[in-house]
Amino acid sequence: MEIVVVFLFIAIVLFSADRLLLLLESRGHVNWRRTGRRDLSAEPTANLDSLLEDPDRGPVRRP
Repeated sequence: MEIVVVFLFIAIVLFSADRLLLLLESRGHVNWRRTGRRDLSAEPTANLDSLLEDPDRGPVRRP
């Protein structure tokens, strides 16, 4: 009988955690089940050279 109580408790904890994560997802805090992964190829990218250059003097030259 104790094993049934343990499994019931685990099921309640998992269900509660799922509902909490769905609530947080609806508010935009996490991605859980409803939203898929972002397509990273569509995201804007920045080249390392453009991050290291000084906008006033142009690219930084190092020996």
